[in-house]
Amino acid sequence: MGDSARSPEVPRVLSNRAITIGALVVLGLTLTTMTVLIVVFREAPPKTVLEVIRTSASLGVGTGGGAALWLAARRQRSTEISIRRRDHDAAETRVTELYGRAAEQLSADKAPVRLAGLFALERLGQTYPAHRQTIVDLVCAYLRMPPEVPEESETEEYGGPQEFEVRQAAQRILATHLRVTEDDETDRWFWSDITLNLSGASLHTFTFSRCRVRSASFANAVFHGPAVFRGTTFDSGADFRGVRFTGLGDFRRVTFLGEGVTFRGASFEGEVDFGTQTTATLTGAFTRTEECFRRKWPAEWAERTTEASPEWAELVPGKSP
Repeated sequence: MGDSARSPEVPRVLSNRAITIGALVVLGLTLTTMTVLIVVFREAPPKTVLEVIRTSASLGVGTGGGAALWLAARRQRSTEISIRRRDHDAAETRVTELYGRAAEQLSADKAPVRLAGLFALERLGQTYPAHRQTIVDLVCAYLRMPPEVPEESETEEYGGPQEFEVRQAAQRILATHLRVTEDDETDRWFWSDITLNLSGASLHTFTFSRCRVRSASFANAVFHGPAVFRGTTFDSGADFRGVRFTGLGDFRRVTFLGEGVTFRGASFEGEVDFGTQTTATLTGAFTRTEECFRRKWPAEWAERTTEASPEWAELVPGKSP
């Protein structure tokens, strides 16, 4: 499931040929050293020559001991890495089992079981950071799926208050772990560098304030009730094409970094507040023009109405009247 942490690499096994060559090199160095010393001290007294031979032998033994120590250290490192690799594989197997079990719970008929699946996924992501993006992808996929009503007797379970609570829990999980605190670097609850895909999702009372994501797609999603993005940062793009805002759309102090930020085809049917400035492209977005709805656009954007549909206005670059 997804990209997991890379397992430790075990050192390559030394071949018999490499070991034989190493032993011959040590033996050759010892004999060469002994020969050189004997030639140099050939005229020395026999006691000195004997001492030279003893020194040469000690040098050979020391070199062999060093090689043996290196092999022992290498063997120990290989053993430790093998243990870590085995533990890593066991952890990956455990994660896969827990993930599969939680995903299965999300498809259960009973809302409490689906809730349990969501919370199990949250706990899994909190414990294993390498799998957070995969878990977010699954939660987003659940929100993208419309509530099913297989049978009339199950309407309450799927489309009623219980399913509403399940979906609210899914939204809260995303907001909780993507919300930036004063010190997000040390906040163990913050999941960094996450991409959201909520294209076509039906979202209710969506509170996503002070969050930070790598990128997000809400294309063709429907926001029922308030959609609050105040203070959120999109690091490398945000797609709001074709989005329908039925209630408040709050984009004050939202930071759009990078390119690919568009609201083309989006419709604002209630109050909207973008603050005084934005880097988003609002060209092609539409808003209702009823006086009862407060609408605040950045200074560089204005509404343009047409006689054909006076209740709607298109957002265009320019100064508001």
